[in-house]
Amino acid sequence: MTALNNYLNEIKSAVLTTLVGMKITWKNMFYESVTIQYPEVKPILTDRTRNRLFVNMDDCIGCDQCARACPVSCIDIETVKSIPTEDLGKTSNGKKKMLWVTKFDIDFAKCCYCQLCVFPCPTDCIYMTDVYEFSEYDRDSLIYNFATLTPEETAEKKENFRILQESKAKPEQPPTVS
Repeated sequence: MTALNNYLNEIKSAVLTTLVGMKITWKNMFYESVTIQYPEVKPILTDRTRNRLFVNMDDCIGCDQCARACPVSCIDIETVKSIPTEDLGKTSNGKKKMLWVTKFDIDFAKCCYCQLCVFPCPTDCIYMTDVYEFSEYDRDSLIYNFATLTPEETAEKKENFRILQESKAKPEQPPTVS
């Protein structure tokens, strides 16, 4: 008889436990969802959110302050001085541009999104955006090139500067009198 009582008590316990679970399920089934339906609905980001960096090359003066401030050295900048006859224009806050930025790469595989590169920039050309989705299958695809010069233009600017340096290095010869 005790075996039969234990068997019936187990069945009773199983049915009650199932009913308790179903009660919770039915109670919550008709409430509005509290989760967002990502990726169709994007979460609202706070103002201080740190995501992908962007560089406005029209304002970049090539000062290299951001690369020096970066704790993981993910910013790679190369510049070439302009020759005196070239006018590079001014930035949006009035600073005169003196350097051609031939390379401005950010390796987002290394970036720790600390935002330390943003604050030392004198022209505010580098800043954090609200873009946070940029996964890639290939690690090399995470190196973003922001420079606006083509490889041909870069080679031309380097060659112009080299010629200028050579002409300054040669001593001027006095005019010959015949």
